[in-house]
Amino acid sequence: MQIHKNLASSPLETTSDQEIADNLRKIEKRDWWVWANSIFVMLLLTGALISFTLPSLSQGAAPLFRIKVSEAILGLVALIVLFNAYTIYQQVLIKRLRRQLAEKQHHSMILRELAMIDALTGLYNRRFAEQRLVAEVARSARKGHPLSVVVLDLDEFKHINDTYGHPAGDLVLQEFAAALNRAVRGGDLAVRMGGDEFLLILPECNHEQLQLVLNRLGPLELAWEGRKFPIKYSVGWKEYAPGDQPEGMLAAADQALYANKRAAKKSTVPDAVPV
Repeated sequence: MQIHKNLASSPLETTSDQEIADNLRKIEKRDWWVWANSIFVMLLLTGALISFTLPSLSQGAAPLFRIKVSEAILGLVALIVLFNAYTIYQQVLIKRLRRQLAEKQHHSMILRELAMIDALTGLYNRRFAEQRLVAEVARSARKGHPLSVVVLDLDEFKHINDTYGHPAGDLVLQEFAAALNRAVRGGDLAVRMGGDEFLLILPECNHEQLQLVLNRLGPLELAWEGRKFPIKYSVGWKEYAPGDQPEGMLAAADQALYANKRAAKKSTVPDAVPV
């Protein structure tokens, strides 16, 4: 296993997030502009309406600029109705823009999840695991928290594919992924690295807690077309030590994994081999 050092977000994700933020700011500015103008115009029209109405209260009020007071009031009312219609139209446009932006943001979140999730098993994929592992190693180095990295590999997986077919192999991967999800804690990360290789990133997990996780994983069995066969796997792990780097931890866990394979090929849940 190799871990990439370039952990920056992809240009597509960065551009999409920036575009959504820019659009949100534009919508907010437009919304404030509509409401400010609405209040300003309503105050002006109200003042004008009052200025036309007050003279009419006195007897014998003469037409103003050859326009009767009643006609002026009707004109102002018409302006108010038109402006309200324009304001409502602007609000409808703003709501439509917000809905479109919300849909775009939702699609962006779906795409981001698809970029992080393995389609077959539903576990996180290698790309996300690499970023998370670097972050967890940095946190352990900074705060001194324990961290365990566990590599798991299915035994005789090729034999299952050759004997029962690839649909059976896919089901084995899915069942094993579900078992990993059941075994890990809330803050842990279960990952499919590719093929029949899996990874667990266990923050704040020491050797004793690791054994509890592996015990919860337990022996596994799959029923396929009236037959049952065990899902065998091997485990290797590495606990964080000051100065460890993500690549080194993965390499050490790999070495422990292969040592386990050689030492206990028939063991369903082998003891972790520390490095």
